[in-house]
Amino acid sequence: MGKHQKHIKLEMRKNGNFAPNEIAIIGTKCTIVSKLVSQVSENLSNYKLGYLDASHNKENELKSFESFIFNHNGTVDINVKTKINKFNQRIQFSQFDFIFINGNHFKGAQQILILDNDKEASVLKRLDQLENIQFVIKLNDNSNYFNFLEDKYPQIKNLRCYTINEVSKISKHIENLIKEKIVPIQGLVLAGGKSTRMGTDKGMLNFYGENQRDIAIKLLEKNNLKTFLSVREDQEIGISNKITDKLIGLGPFGAICSAFQSNPNVAWLVLATDVPFVNDTVIQKLLKYRNPSKAATTIKGKGKQFPEPLITIWEPKSYTLLLNYLAQGFSCPRKVLINSDVEIVEVDDDLIRNINTPEEFKAARKEINE
Repeated sequence: MGKHQKHIKLEMRKNGNFAPNEIAIIGTKCTIVSKLVSQVSENLSNYKLGYLDASHNKENELKSFESFIFNHNGTVDINVKTKINKFNQRIQFSQFDFIFINGNHFKGAQQILILDNDKEASVLKRLDQLENIQFVIKLNDNSNYFNFLEDKYPQIKNLRCYTINEVSKISKHIENLIKEKIVPIQGLVLAGGKSTRMGTDKGMLNFYGENQRDIAIKLLEKNNLKTFLSVREDQEIGISNKITDKLIGLGPFGAICSAFQSNPNVAWLVLATDVPFVNDTVIQKLLKYRNPSKAATTIKGKGKQFPEPLITIWEPKSYTLLLNYLAQGFSCPRKVLINSDVEIVEVDDDLIRNINTPEEFKAARKEINE
């Protein structure tokens, strides 16, 4: 008899200790670490970056309230009563492209080793933390590789080595580490709607001599996207690449969350079946302007006020946002887009028209045939 499993085993988001992409800087004084982080961050301002450190202020009094002071320039000063907790930090840091960690205080999944002759004892103490060094930085021209480093890591001198002043080269190396973690995109065609206004399954409507569900799948597959069909439990659809709704009764919102539950380590290009005028040009434009630093890249009609959540690339970082909105009682994916940091790609309104009623279907089909 197999071992009893108390909880359902879910596919997990790939994370480091605190964030999906993180690096600890080890081997020198905290002031040098924080200065390097500031310099590199100025060169990588296109990305959402964070820095995890510990306070050296022993006198920091514990207040009887928590404060959130919002400044007019868009920053906020936060003082909360909390201890570090990797699970909470993973939620907090899920929106970041890269987290720098002061390795004097916390362990990171990747490391940068700074060679500082004055800190030999400190590096020896943290030797077991140096399990995935990406590159080395020399603090001075006379900085040494300590003997114990070469003993434990015989290949360490083969790693790329910079001097502390080569900030642009260090920044470029870190940018490559960010780009390496950009996830692939998979397609999700929404076929689980009830189509109440149409009176018949919108995915089965025939605009082009073939049902619209198959047209949408082919459109995404033509653009090299492994594509899945989003379906309800009660739909009998004989296709292997399908994702059944796990969040019942939440419409497209539930379908997107179900796709992330199935695989939280890809971005999902979501496409509805009631937009028959969406063509190669629209999909290629969406892919071309994809911005993985944002929560999503979404299409908006030039004459429309709001984006189209069902012609959108949803990045893995949006999964946390979607679940946070659900916890507040909202199940509208458009509301998430409107209130989040997203990339907007504009196209002509005609290309993204929704077809919801029999009258609209007849008119659209006539237009397509003409």
